[in-house]
Amino acid sequence: MESYIVFGLVLLVVVIGATLALVAPRFRKPPTLPPAQKPTAPPAKQAPTKQAPSVPTKPAPKKQVPPTVAPPPVKAPPPVVEAPPPVVEAPPPVVEVPPVETPEPTAGRLVRLRARLSRSQNVFGKGLLALLSRDKLDDDTWDEIEETLIGADVGVAATTEIVGKLRDRARVHGTATASELRGMLADELVAALAPEMDRSLAASQREGRPAVLLVVGVNGAGKTTTCGKIARVLIADGHTVLMGAADTFRAAAAEQLITWGSRVGAEVVRGPEGADPASVAFDAVKRGIEAGVDTVLIDTAGRLQNKIGLMDELGKVKRVVEKHGPVDETLLILDATTGQNGLEQARVFTEVVDVTGVVLTKLDGTAKGGIVIAVQRKLGIPVKLVGLGEGPDDLAPFDARQFVDALIGTDA
Repeated sequence: MESYIVFGLVLLVVVIGATLALVAPRFRKPPTLPPAQKPTAPPAKQAPTKQAPSVPTKPAPKKQVPPTVAPPPVKAPPPVVEAPPPVVEAPPPVVEVPPVETPEPTAGRLVRLRARLSRSQNVFGKGLLALLSRDKLDDDTWDEIEETLIGADVGVAATTEIVGKLRDRARVHGTATASELRGMLADELVAALAPEMDRSLAASQREGRPAVLLVVGVNGAGKTTTCGKIARVLIADGHTVLMGAADTFRAAAAEQLITWGSRVGAEVVRGPEGADPASVAFDAVKRGIEAGVDTVLIDTAGRLQNKIGLMDELGKVKRVVEKHGPVDETLLILDATTGQNGLEQARVFTEVVDVTGVVLTKLDGTAKGGIVIAVQRKLGIPVKLVGLGEGPDDLAPFDARQFVDALIGTDA
C-alpha cells in the first residue's frame, strides 16, 4: 500500500514538472531595447581665423619598385587538322562543232568522176566496142550487140531502136573503122537520152516564198543520204537551203539529215519519232518562209511498200505542203543497181505523185549504166542528178554527152 502511494507521488511530481516546463516560456518578459538616441543639432559656425600660409612640403620620394612582368603564357600549339584534298572540278565536256564546209562546185563533177564511172565499161562500153571492132558486122554480130545492150539494162524497146539506127548508118558509110563506129554508137546513145530535156532544178524563190522540193523513194535507195547531197549541190550553186525530216518512221533518218545539214550550215526541221510526216513537212515550209531561204528540201518516208499506203501518205504530205504554195519539184531516188526492178518502183511513185525528175544513185562500177536510158524512156521523166560514189560531193548534175563519153570511153 505504501508503495502505491510513493509511486503516485512520483508520478504527480513528474506531471507538474512537465507542465511548468511548457508554461514557463509564455510568462517570460521580452528583451528591452536600448532607447533611441535623439538627433543632435549641428555645431554652430565659428568665425574663420586667419592662419599663416602653409609652405607646401614635397612628399618624400617613394621608392619605385620595378613592376614584375609575368612571363607570357605559353599557348599550346593548335591541333594539326589535315586539310581535305582539294576538289578538282572536271572541266565541262568539249562539244566539237564541225566546221561548216564549202561544197565543191557542181560544174565539171561528172568529168572529174569519169574514171569511176568508166568502170562500167567492163559490162557496157568495152563489150560493145569489141563487137564493133570486128572485121565483119554480120547479123550474128548485130544480135550480140543487141544482147549486150539489153544486158546493160537499156531495155528491149530502146535497144531495138538504137541498134536499128546504128545498122543503117554503118550500111550507109560502108566499111567504117572501129573509131567511127564508136562515134556513131555514142551519137545514138546520146539521142536515146533525150538531151533536149530540161534537167535544171527549180530551186529559187518564187513570189516571195521558197521553192519546195519533195524527195521520194523506197528505203535502201540512199534517199536520205541523197537528200543531204542535194542540199550540198544547191548550196554549191549559191542557194540557201532548209531541210525537213518528214521520214518520222525512222529515228536514224532525222539524225542523218541533221548531220548532213550541220556540215554545210543548213537548218533542219524535225518532229518527234512517229509524228505525222505531213505536219513536219508543213512546219518545214513555214520555217523556210520565215527564214527567207531559197529552197526547202523535204525527205519523205520510204518504207511504204504498197500503192495504197503510198497514195495516202505522200498524197497527204503534198496536200498539206500546198497550203503554203505549190510543190516545185518531186525528185524520185532510184538505186541504179536494181536495174529493171527499179522501173517498177518508179512507175508506182509516178502514179502517186507528180515526179518531175529522177536521181540515180550508186551509178558506179556496180551499175550497168543503161538504166539511165530505160528510166527516161519508160517514165518520160529526165534524169537530173546521178550519184557516182560515197563521197559527199559525188552527186553530179546529169549531162547526156559527158555521161556517154565516160560510159563507152574515148580512148578504146
